Amino acid sequence: MKAIWNGQTIAESNDTVVVENNHYFPKESVNPEFLADSQTHTTCPWKGLASYYSLAVDGKTNTDAAWYYPDPKSAANQIKDRVAFWKGVQVVE
Repeated sequence: MKAIWNGQTIAESNDTVVVENNHYFPKESVNPEFLADSQTHTTCPWKGLASYYSLAVDGKTNTDAAWYYPDPKSAANQIKDRVAFWKGVQVVE
């Protein structure tokens, strides 16, 4: 699977975990040069506290377009150390 935004491959892995129709990529498969830390957090009742990254590619920013659960609840432990995408990021095979 690949996560693509603004013409760049943000992440690529054959080892994604699908939860609620979102592919969670291993963090080490995500290109860190495109990530910018965000102060945004949201809470999922069964996954826990989510943190976000914004994407920065070729002078364009996609705010809070990636999220991850640094310390997920036990029901979502399979997505620990994984990153998912939305907001126009294409996830394709």
